[in-house]
Amino acid sequence: MTITLHQLNSCTASHFVELLSGIYEHSPWIPQRAEVQRPFVSLAALKIAMQQVVAQASGQEQLGLICEHPDLAGAAALSGELTPESTGEQSQVGLLNCSPEQLDVISALNSAYRARFGFPFIIAVKGPDGRGLKRNDIISAFMRRVKNQRAEELSECLQQINRIAEMRLNDLFNVTLEFGNDIMAQAEVIGSWSDEAVGLTCAFLTPAHRKTANQLAEWMCAAGMQVSIDAIGNVVGRYLSDQPDAKTLITGSHYDTVCNAGKYDGREGILLAIAVVRHLHARGEKLPYHLEVIGFSEEEGVRFKSTFLGSNAVIGKFDLSLLDKTDAAGVVMREALTEAGHDVSCIAAIARNPQDILGFVEVHIEQGPVLLQKNLPVGIVSSIAGSSRFLVEFTGVASHAGTTPMDMRKDAAVAAAEIILFIEKRCAMVAALVGTVGQLQVPEGSVNVIPQRCVFSMDIRAADNLVREAAVAAILQQIDTVCQRRGIEFSINKIIDIPAVQCAPWLMNQLQRATENAGVPVVVLPSGAGHDAMAMANITDVAMLFTRCGNGGISHNPLETMTADDAELSAQIFLDFLRQLKPQA
Repeated sequence: MTITLHQLNSCTASHFVELLSGIYEHSPWIPQRAEVQRPFVSLAALKIAMQQVVAQASGQEQLGLICEHPDLAGAAALSGELTPESTGEQSQVGLLNCSPEQLDVISALNSAYRARFGFPFIIAVKGPDGRGLKRNDIISAFMRRVKNQRAEELSECLQQINRIAEMRLNDLFNVTLEFGNDIMAQAEVIGSWSDEAVGLTCAFLTPAHRKTANQLAEWMCAAGMQVSIDAIGNVVGRYLSDQPDAKTLITGSHYDTVCNAGKYDGREGILLAIAVVRHLHARGEKLPYHLEVIGFSEEEGVRFKSTFLGSNAVIGKFDLSLLDKTDAAGVVMREALTEAGHDVSCIAAIARNPQDILGFVEVHIEQGPVLLQKNLPVGIVSSIAGSSRFLVEFTGVASHAGTTPMDMRKDAAVAAAEIILFIEKRCAMVAALVGTVGQLQVPEGSVNVIPQRCVFSMDIRAADNLVREAAVAAILQQIDTVCQRRGIEFSINKIIDIPAVQCAPWLMNQLQRATENAGVPVVVLPSGAGHDAMAMANITDVAMLFTRCGNGGISHNPLETMTADDAELSAQIFLDFLRQLKPQA
């Protein structure tokens, strides 16, 4: 049976509950409570309303909802006692046809999971793209999640239930995604090209990187854009307005990755923009401005330890001295560019004229848990956190671990540990202030020698420059205090100091209207991660739209995920934003 939003909005309350009775497993109280919010302006609004009912339910009700779900490939499933919805879902991914060995593994996991948490393991077996997870992927997720803490797993189960409900609603409304499936499928294609045999690593100008650039160019061309790959490897597609003297709105993100990366960081913003342009082109629809989609060649700094190479070239701030940097294999950047067919003498010509640009709007996976916790598919970015990064080295005295009394030691590692704990405590004092020690070494350390040296990195970020600078000052003062007390020498090397970037209100407001038009509540949040928008803010106003990140908000990790439905909604919002965009007066 297929229904329409009009039917749901106009029927009786009891019929509303009846129509949605199979969406949440044996839980009619969810549509009952959501019904009072009618009329719903969109299917997205209905989904969010029901998800908010779940979020606002009591702990006992939430646990009851989880326990209404059957075990995967359990006795009820194998004997045909599930709801039609659950039967179809488990059947689609082959859970009703497991081998005896797979059944034994799943049965053992079901028992271990229930013993640990007291409720059944729940996963949306149709997966992020709705096409179904492989049985081995389901087992892998099972084995990973059984190690979680109970509160963490309760939250994950509820999120998985909401995803199941979302796909059931799609089936009920006979929804065909205009953009989301293509975005996910193309991310899979380029996500399979890696510098490493296992996982996704796509560093600047490697064979995988160059192959990805060529594929993006091909997709841009097929979408109706004029396409080029510039001298730094940026893939540039221009969708021209009928007004030749029009200004240009720029969008896009980076296509390089960190080591062992997720598939959507950066790449979502490129693929989504291509999908939207393809939609416009197929309808012969032009915009009153040129739209330029840029796949920035480098943002992560993996190969040459220099970030934002692509976007810095676009803003005219590429440091030509970087061409002489070498990678870990001794390859010079200049040589790598030349070998890839790029003319380094043309890098300066990449710079855009700020007078020709309307603004820069980047769509990006959130890379964090805020939207997930709020049960919202998208959010509007208010600012991008500034970052202060340092390498700190402590030097004490190496001495025998067995003969040196504790009160006579000059232990560099203990001094470092005291500072690391201070960083954690100081940064926890202020919301949206974070501090990370991502590297920690005891050079030439030995199990029976008091550490003479300890080296660690320090990354302090905040959306407010004054907050970040105050935290840095406090930490540097604490380093001095601790080292004086412990008789430790220290050196501090500042690596980068990037100020925070504020998004332009006039662009944010128009993203907000497009979000509201989609029936989605507006949430504004800062970005703790750096983005190409930070560089672009040097020459034009910027804004960002975040897409919800799954798996607890994990990013820079193979577990990074989003859904085709969230990608779809982001694309629809971005399309509406483009159509309604009014330049700043």
